[in-house]
Amino acid sequence: MSHILVTGAAGFIGSHTVDQLLAAGHRVTGVDSFRTGHRANLANALREPAFALHEADVAADGVVDGLVAAAKPDAVIHLAALVSVQESIRNPDLNYTLNVHAVQFVAEAARRHGVARLVFASSAAVYGDTADLPLHERSAVQPISPYGAAKLAAEAILLGYARSFALTVRCHRYFNVFGPRQDPASPYSGVISIFNRRYREGLGVTIYGDGSQTRDFVSVHDVARANVLAATRPGIPTGVANICTGRATSLREVVAEFARHHPAVPAPRFEAARGGDILHSRGDATLAERELGFRARVSVADGLAELVRTG
Repeated sequence: MSHILVTGAAGFIGSHTVDQLLAAGHRVTGVDSFRTGHRANLANALREPAFALHEADVAADGVVDGLVAAAKPDAVIHLAALVSVQESIRNPDLNYTLNVHAVQFVAEAARRHGVARLVFASSAAVYGDTADLPLHERSAVQPISPYGAAKLAAEAILLGYARSFALTVRCHRYFNVFGPRQDPASPYSGVISIFNRRYREGLGVTIYGDGSQTRDFVSVHDVARANVLAATRPGIPTGVANICTGRATSLREVVAEFARHHPAVPAPRFEAARGGDILHSRGDATLAERELGFRARVSVADGLAELVRTG
């Protein structure tokens, strides 16, 4: 089995990725600064002898190089990042440090120490707001935030390394990821985690617009599985792939599912649409299936039911 180094290991996606790697029999070295990650997310992993955790900031000079040199992993899954579009607008310098500068450190550490494969958490934010749906990897990339621009720049850095050195790179453009461990207390959480908390508290939710806006909601379990495949499946090529379901779900449909589980909660309130919100987003999942053997398995209804059960 392989030895995988995971940055951002205590985060929402990172902790699920660690769990799936360990369940598959791999050895895992996790790294997290705990800026937004939570040690509790790794409660199961920390009981496993095949898991080691380091508290460190991969955006600091020399840190990731030392970790990769010591661990000598077969692959790196780089998930550590500033994860908020809004925060990237408020603090573009921090966005650059965490989402571009740190990627250069990771790429150079992989090159220097002979890592065979690097998996990177990119985002559908690289596409911006376009009516060309479904979004596929050949769609125009025109990010509308510092966050999206940084993810696109990081992809370019990594693909350049792949073409220049003996390194396989997989850039995963995640769509709207949801599931357990997504922090609903954060102002940057996804709409599903915020709705879940409101319903659990017996409160109604507010929908901005008429609720017909759609997203490609993909379960964190599927996203983690895509990461594991990209890091461990033999013979896969360098490339960029959407990690999505290929299906659009409206906010009205999401609310209807929550209401089915919480019939006593008041009906949603509707307020005027907010300027700048993207109305519709849906990815094309064909390339991930062809190159990774990945297809999303968890439906939105099943994923929401899990959230209702587990919180």
